[in-house]
Amino acid sequence: MRDWSTPLLLIGCGNMAGQMLARWLACGLDPASVTVVRPSGRSVAPGVQVVTAMPGFVAEDAVVLLGMKPYQLAEVARALAPLTGASTTILSILAGTPLVDLRAHFPRAGAVVRAMPNLPVGIGQGVTALHGATDGESLDKVQALLTPLGLVEPIADEALFNAVTALSGCGPAFAFRFIDALAQAGAALGLPQDQAQRMALATVQGAAVFASASDTSPAILADRVASPGGMTREGLNMLDADDRLARLMVDTLRAARDWGVAMARGE
Repeated sequence: MRDWSTPLLLIGCGNMAGQMLARWLACGLDPASVTVVRPSGRSVAPGVQVVTAMPGFVAEDAVVLLGMKPYQLAEVARALAPLTGASTTILSILAGTPLVDLRAHFPRAGAVVRAMPNLPVGIGQGVTALHGATDGESLDKVQALLTPLGLVEPIADEALFNAVTALSGCGPAFAFRFIDALAQAGAALGLPQDQAQRMALATVQGAAVFASASDTSPAILADRVASPGGMTREGLNMLDADDRLARLMVDTLRAARDWGVAMARGE
């Protein structure tokens, strides 16, 4: 990232785009290479230019990150599309907006790529799903930009993009809910609420780091922790009964995925 010299134009700088930008700047991105279009005009970071309307031109070889609300796409494209050219890379993080729609709005752009990051990109521990038909140079450019954010997973079949979004894009919220539920369960057994929350958070964090460093699948790791006849096994028996946890997660991801499909259809 310290050698990154490509101009970066952000259309919108909300929660997710803001996390991405914060990480890039922390990794050495030159703030002078970044322009943010933000109607409020509020500053985003020292040295980053913020404008309230679309600039009069898009720099050669620029990457344009679409980080506004999906419903604003047509309005943004009317002002932005005439400024793009063969050297422009459009990088969209708009949920539920398929590649065919993006390409229709930006026919002059050289490359159009969909990405779905998740919140931990701000600390370099995120997951970014990536889909788009690009030439090798454009793909290298996008990969170089996204790699400091964490794991980058190319998705060959766009039909799976909403499923990926449900898993990794929405996943942090589901994990946060699980941590909270674990803490609430500890409190229900008599632990002080604040202590239960600290312990739940540290437990999940440690388990995730341990699983990431292991060559063994999480399913097998769970069984290794659960000694026959022990407390962990008794608890797992409750989670595993009738596949209740597995079925709950399938239903959760399916609901999120189906909503993504509905948004893409304009429903």
